[in-house]
Amino acid sequence: METNFSKTQLKNIDNKSSEKILRKCVHCGFCNATCPTYNLLGDELDGPRGRIYLIKDMLENDKPANEKIVKHIDRCLSCYSCMTTCPSGVNYMHLIDHGRSHIEKTYKRKFGDRFLRNLLSKTLSKPFNFRIIAFFVRFLKPLKFFFPEKIKKMISIMPIKFPRRKLPKKNIYYAKNKKKPAARVALLTGCVQRVISPQINEATIRLLNRHNIEVIVSKGIDCCGSLNHHLGKSDLANNSFKKNILIWHEEYLANGLDAIITNTSGCGTTVKDYGFIFRADKDLKKKAKKISELTKDITEYLNNKVKLNFIEDLVPNKKKYRIAYHSACSMQHGQKVHNEPINLIKKTGNDVIEIPEGHLCCGSAGTYNLLQSDIAQKLLDDKIKNIEKIKPQFISTGNIGCITQIAQGTKIPILHTVEVIDWYTGGPMPDALKKL
Repeated sequence: METNFSKTQLKNIDNKSSEKILRKCVHCGFCNATCPTYNLLGDELDGPRGRIYLIKDMLENDKPANEKIVKHIDRCLSCYSCMTTCPSGVNYMHLIDHGRSHIEKTYKRKFGDRFLRNLLSKTLSKPFNFRIIAFFVRFLKPLKFFFPEKIKKMISIMPIKFPRRKLPKKNIYYAKNKKKPAARVALLTGCVQRVISPQINEATIRLLNRHNIEVIVSKGIDCCGSLNHHLGKSDLANNSFKKNILIWHEEYLANGLDAIITNTSGCGTTVKDYGFIFRADKDLKKKAKKISELTKDITEYLNNKVKLNFIEDLVPNKKKYRIAYHSACSMQHGQKVHNEPINLIKKTGNDVIEIPEGHLCCGSAGTYNLLQSDIAQKLLDDKIKNIEKIKPQFISTGNIGCITQIAQGTKIPILHTVEVIDWYTGGPMPDALKKL
């Protein structure tokens, strides 16, 4: 694609990166074929190719965003399916992030939209704030029908009560052999996940400890920054990024880290991108690059680095489960981690079935199911139809957003993949499966 950035514009590092991305695009439209919103809405501007033209026009002409541009950019899920499909290697992820940042700086949203986005920014990335909001929201549930659709959706999703933590809160969880651990890793425990599904982090810690791996939960790290990043709030996101990089890098230098483990695929995608985000920062670029290199999804790490001790005859009568594996977009398209979790689940001796049209998003996409609830609901309905087609006994996936979203549409139990692997290597049976 021909570009028309001025020399002055190209002095800006973000413009320079976006210009290189735009030049790779050959207008072929393969991206539209796998784009959930294009397939759903049929509008060229609701596919990657159309959005690329909108962003190009904004950036080249230093134009402030308008209502039309914002509407179509906001409808992007950031599922990155288009990047898997693209034959030219167009990094749409970096381009759409630049576009969103430009929108945030140049466009004044309506009051209700601004209020909701700021509320999500200040709530979902802060576990303490999330608990407070959840406490008050539970009193609003009987009255939710009186609220606008977006607020109603938020109230519906918010849990009434949270599960109790079973593991004590620590900064270091020691390996089975405390004096001679096989490895030492840092765990990103997340923000919302830590509150609504503590069992995911607990399963991760138990599993690693049992296989003689020491787990560090560093003080001061709450959120990976992706929520604000995808909302276009680049300053807030960068503050989180910088804090995380400095804390983890200090731990790496002081005591050594074999890996930084993420068990939320959306977080993992962003942390793996820290190196790119700080590519021009003289003080941080080397540290950021190192953090990105160390970051591994839990299934990626287990599959490639750990010899797991699976227990035979764990289930009475050697019962086999029929498991539907949902590959989160940020896992398969963002991190390019797809086969690893499937390989791990297969080692449990159960039947693993991939979901038809598994490359398409479930509609969660961070805050998308709250900000674009109508589209998200249609994507969820399609996802549930495809899941129920294959008649699984339970669903496995690697992202808390997908778990929360899919659970709204079906009574089939849904678990994080690490819960399944923890169970089959000596951990407790997940609570969600005890009624099967």
